[in-house]
Amino acid sequence: MITFDQVTVRYDDAPEPALRDVDLTVEEGELCLVVGHTGVGKSTLLGAVNGLVPHFTGGTLYGRVVVDGRDTAHHPPRELADVVGVVGQDPVDGFVTDTVEEELAYAMEQLAIPPATMRKRVEETLDLLGLADLRHRALHELSGGQQQRVAIGSVLTAHPRVLVLDEPTSALDPTAAEEILAAVTRLVHDLGVTVLMAEHRLERVVQYADRVVHLSGDGRAVIGAPADILRTATIAPPIVELGRVAGWSPLPLSVRDARRAAAPLRTRLAGRPPGPVRPAQPTDTHALLTARGVTVTYRGVPAVREVDLDVHAGEVTALMGRNGSGKSSLLWALQGSGPRRAGTVKVADAPGDPHTLSAAEARRAVGLVPQTPADLLYLESVKQELGQADAESAASAAVGESARAILDRLAPGIPDDTHPRDLSEGQKLALVLAIQLAAAPRVLLLDEPTRGLDYRAKAALVRIVDALAAEGRAVVIATHDVEFVARAADRVVVMAEGDIVADGPTTEVIVASPVFAPQTAKILAPSAFLTVDQVRPFLEGDSRR
Repeated sequence: MITFDQVTVRYDDAPEPALRDVDLTVEEGELCLVVGHTGVGKSTLLGAVNGLVPHFTGGTLYGRVVVDGRDTAHHPPRELADVVGVVGQDPVDGFVTDTVEEELAYAMEQLAIPPATMRKRVEETLDLLGLADLRHRALHELSGGQQQRVAIGSVLTAHPRVLVLDEPTSALDPTAAEEILAAVTRLVHDLGVTVLMAEHRLERVVQYADRVVHLSGDGRAVIGAPADILRTATIAPPIVELGRVAGWSPLPLSVRDARRAAAPLRTRLAGRPPGPVRPAQPTDTHALLTARGVTVTYRGVPAVREVDLDVHAGEVTALMGRNGSGKSSLLWALQGSGPRRAGTVKVADAPGDPHTLSAAEARRAVGLVPQTPADLLYLESVKQELGQADAESAASAAVGESARAILDRLAPGIPDDTHPRDLSEGQKLALVLAIQLAAAPRVLLLDEPTRGLDYRAKAALVRIVDALAAEGRAVVIATHDVEFVARAADRVVVMAEGDIVADGPTTEVIVASPVFAPQTAKILAPSAFLTVDQVRPFLEGDSRR
């Protein structure tokens, strides 16, 4: 169905090819997973399938890419639209209509599918992806996860023979991600759809893959069975890391298989308390932010319902919950820029409620990094962005490091003349963090900061968050990434339909939940181990005896 024959892709301004001599054949009804660190060429590989590379992106493609008998060199993307459906990293970039129902129908309209068939497929897709209640909603009013489901649905309605998915679950809560992947798997097994998928959250998808394509960073691809590739790959989910440490063979890829292999390990760990995941908190943990009765509504529909929340110095709080539960609305209300129908927010040392402060004063009290950090980047170079941040911080009388110094601490080596849009997702996040931290806010709010980040970049983000907490700041992170929460958070607050339904220490909240528990906790339950790093000392200690 898909054939890459000695494919090399070189962009005009790049010193090395993005892809080098790639040979790959993906058969009909196969789910092929593309893995690798950020920036190694995964999106380039996916874009070559429907001709976006090089027809749209530029650069030069050597070799041949053939999809269902059509050579992409002679068939531009519009001539492959009936065969290939593509969902990109940012769903909003692909929207062309105003409402959910219109977006689901748009691709079929372009393919001249009869109206009766269109109506039937729209209804099926609304039910399949849990979008029926949102059918008349405006796309810009949806949460990030809801937008991602619509983007996937708009491709599925056209019934393509090939699906290309770039980070399809990055904005989805665990339950929604499972539903999407179950639907994709049904298409593969029941209808013979061919799927080529890139995903950083391998813990969600690797068990469904027939084969893995590992891009190691030099443009070359290593292809094989998932267990074979991941045993030595530089990127791997927690279940694989645990299997490597424990010496399991064959390497398990699902929690069920890992639990079977882990029976002796659970016996060895019984009664042994796990070590701390995070550094000890500062002794002074007074409340830096106090919210009372915060209520947010959109067109009369409540998104946040009378929420009370205290955020403490030196504490990292994870805000979790299904898509549309009110997490982002709460963060924007706490920062002061978002709508708030009722309630109060007090920040230590701030002259008033952030909602009533000037933009400069509010930025000094509470910093917020949105789901798409690039939304805050509007100048032509990194140097200009950092200079503007310093100028605004000086105007607000903030005292602290320069934005450049902060960026060098977070992500060293980014040149001043680089255009912000040319940065990787992790570098964009670091730049926006530096801009916000230049104002020296006591409270920092991060909305889905791990979208687009690989495991290495997430580990770097954990270190950044630890350092901010050690400085006595309060950090609140809205996220669906349970593995990140297990490593980064002291406390978890769970929201549902605008209410807080759980609030407590990370171990107590996520271990008790079959939805939010990380892989290590599921495998080693009833022990309270959350991460592989907590297990490693016991295995290494036993091996030395």
